[in-house]
Amino acid sequence: MSSRVGIIGAGRLGQAMARTGLRAGREVVLANSRGPDSLSSEVATLGDGATAGTVEQAAQDPIVVLAVPWPRVPEAVRSLDWSGRIVIDATNDFDPGDRDGRTSSEVVADLVAGARVVKAANTLGAEVLGSDPQEAGGRRVIFISGDDADAKAEVVALFQDAGFAAIDLGDLATGGALQQIHRPLAGVNLIRL
Repeated sequence: MSSRVGIIGAGRLGQAMARTGLRAGREVVLANSRGPDSLSSEVATLGDGATAGTVEQAAQDPIVVLAVPWPRVPEAVRSLDWSGRIVIDATNDFDPGDRDGRTSSEVVADLVAGARVVKAANTLGAEVLGSDPQEAGGRRVIFISGDDADAKAEVVALFQDAGFAAIDLGDLATGGALQQIHRPLAGVNLIRL
């Protein structure tokens, strides 16, 4: 089980994933394109277990969350070594016309060659994702999909340790398609009792 999670993107989604990682008992490294000095207030708010780092430092962790706006994905991941990393693709592409019929996570997988990509954390709004998933006597559902069983198991463990009920939707093509914007599971907020 990975003890550290790197997060590339420090906006609402990145901070929600940082809270999720901390709730799961992991240390988190929050990074953005402006550098670690720009993240002092975010890290102070997150508290113990959270640090600011460079994008390069965050990308060295065993699990790396990609939490940047879709148009910035290629620039955010360029020139980084992704070998052996698990990349959680939490992005949403609002214009499916630019993917040649593939899911956004399949495109991300090409951009982070050598990584094992798992689609997750993109169907819930950041406020819901970052809040306590224990609700009404149950646990909030988080959907995941990916082509690597071991990578999915690591991501399931992260979310379950944070209190979510993870549901595996299959591979990136099939499950990833269900999670995309304007698809059946986008925006669905379920509680598993």
